[in-house]
Amino acid sequence: MKKIIIINGPNLNLLGKREPDVYGATSFEDYFSKLQMTYKDVQLAYFQSNIEGELIDKLQEVGFSYDGIILNAAAYTHTSVGIGDAVKAIETPVVEVHISNTFAREDFRHVSYISAGAKGVILGFGLKSYDLAIRSFL
Repeated sequence: MKKIIIINGPNLNLLGKREPDVYGATSFEDYFSKLQMTYKDVQLAYFQSNIEGELIDKLQEVGFSYDGIILNAAAYTHTSVGIGDAVKAIETPVVEVHISNTFAREDFRHVSYISAGAKGVILGFGLKSYDLAIRSFL
């Protein structure tokens, strides 16, 4: 059974409440339950933190034992050299995910410190972006 973890960064704990016109009206916990039902043959785990260092710690913790990491570092995508370095330092492949199309938003969101170390990038498909990322590991 494949082990895949979804790691979400800052403010994604507010999905369903935060800017529903951009991020939708579903909480991530509700969506994660649907993913678990869809992918019963995959051991799915979920971690969220608003703290950059905790995201780096989690990447290092799972980055040598999981089959895949789905990372939505949120705003840290565009600012964190440390998270980018952590992605490059681990063995587990990482798919960078964004709910919105970051290239259709502010200019600073067009830069990613994660993409260079990622297996791939999926963005702009709403929460379905996570589903597509899981499929990329199967």
